[in-house]
Amino acid sequence: MSVLNIKDPEAHAMAKELARRTGKSLTAVVKEALQERLRREPPAQQEQERLQAYLMRISAKIRALPVLDDRTADEIIGYDEHGVPR
Repeated sequence: MSVLNIKDPEAHAMAKELARRTGKSLTAVVKEALQERLRREPPAQQEQERLQAYLMRISAKIRALPVLDDRTADEIIGYDEHGVPR
């Protein structure tokens, strides 16, 4: 048998209140709350893959944009060949 010891008084009070309101045990309300949260929270690997795909889509959109100014970054900023502002 595993033991979960909740040392935070506020968390314990919330669990007790939810148990009182629902007529369920502390174990049941904590278990249900954790199950609900786990259903909403994607696995870490899945979230990483989702973020990577999102960044790749942004990157593709940026690469597809037309070049509106073909000057180099130094030319745009105004530096000369010695790195000094003109």
